[in-house]
Amino acid sequence: MALVELIMPKMGESIMEATILSWLKNPGDKIEQDESVLEVATDKVDTEVPSTHGGILKEILAQKGEIVKVGKPIAIISTEGSDEKINVTPKEDPKPKVEIKSAPEAPPLSNGVSKTNAVDFKSASRFYSPLVKNIAKEENILIAELETIPGTGAEGRVTKKDLISYLQDRKITNTNIRSSLAPLVPASISAGDEIIQMDRMRKMIAERMVDSKRIAPHVTSFVEADVTNVVLWRNKMKNEFQKREGDSLTFTPIFIEAIVLAIKDYPMINIQVDGDRIVKKKDINIGMAVALPSGNLIVPVIKNADQYNITGLAKVVNDLAKRARENKLKPDELSGGTFTVSNVGSFGNVMGTPIIMQPQVGIIAVGAIQKKPAVIETPYGDAIAIRHKMFLSHSYDHRVVDGSLGGSFVKRVAEYLEKLDTSRSI
Repeated sequence: MALVELIMPKMGESIMEATILSWLKNPGDKIEQDESVLEVATDKVDTEVPSTHGGILKEILAQKGEIVKVGKPIAIISTEGSDEKINVTPKEDPKPKVEIKSAPEAPPLSNGVSKTNAVDFKSASRFYSPLVKNIAKEENILIAELETIPGTGAEGRVTKKDLISYLQDRKITNTNIRSSLAPLVPASISAGDEIIQMDRMRKMIAERMVDSKRIAPHVTSFVEADVTNVVLWRNKMKNEFQKREGDSLTFTPIFIEAIVLAIKDYPMINIQVDGDRIVKKKDINIGMAVALPSGNLIVPVIKNADQYNITGLAKVVNDLAKRARENKLKPDELSGGTFTVSNVGSFGNVMGTPIIMQPQVGIIAVGAIQKKPAVIETPYGDAIAIRHKMFLSHSYDHRVVDGSLGGSFVKRVAEYLEKLDTSRSI
């Protein structure tokens, strides 16, 4: 028999460690190659880890709840072969690497929520000294917040003095943020009330939403679009698409196509903020909010969405949504977004005021499509007709997106939807 180490696999460019959620196999169990052995959680997604070899699970090296770095052994598998231990840990890259250590887990907040989002300096857009990194970790400053601090050092680097000054100015605000999940007035609990503890994903969502509202001053602009052409075209094409592609044609890829076209017209929507600098993103990566069976929300990202035609968008939208609900997304599929769309209409809502996904600066919510009487212009004069109407809500970061740009952008999205060519093929 040969003993092979099962290691924590790499799950994305920015993922340095993962937490063991549960073991699907016990010591002594037979496992097949590529069979799922355990479930792990990163700060982006929960996922299953498959076995790299077939054999018998001989020993578990990392227990439930333990945080393990990528590349470290988590189990020993006994396989057919000579009686020796084989270390299958990947070879080190010959190029020198800088080790990025994760911050220790912060103590629970007053409401029982733990700070689990370690600062990932690999995704930082500028250099930080080891001293600044240590202070940021100790203070649990997320990278999105750290990137907003103006630096007075060489080439705009953040110095210890800059960070200490920022922390002093933020002291009162930070205290409020840390307790933001707790009500200002304690909840009144009576006999028969049900107490539901937040799960890990809900805690993460709550924390990130609070962070976003604190970092970015939100403004929302609204437009009502006449999407009659969209409805008529989809109704005409959906059966053909289902028959040819074996997949559904929903409204979401049509909305995403219009958003991508509008971003090309207004590229300053596709930006991020880096201190006092604006990063204009080359790629157009569209995040798509998906509601999970648990009631939580997850946002997979369509990378280079402008490179797809409507058929390609429809297939990638369906694939990401399906795998999101089955908890089969890869961590890389949840990162790198530059703009987000949320379909609140799927819940019967006519409009909403969505919260921006940091470090993006904009998000659009599309409402329910409703039939309404509307005044239309004809060659014979104005007339009243039944039209399909939908509200678009655009929330944007008012630090860098003014009302003119934010309002013009969402209006342009509506215009692309309104002028959709009903004779187009698919």
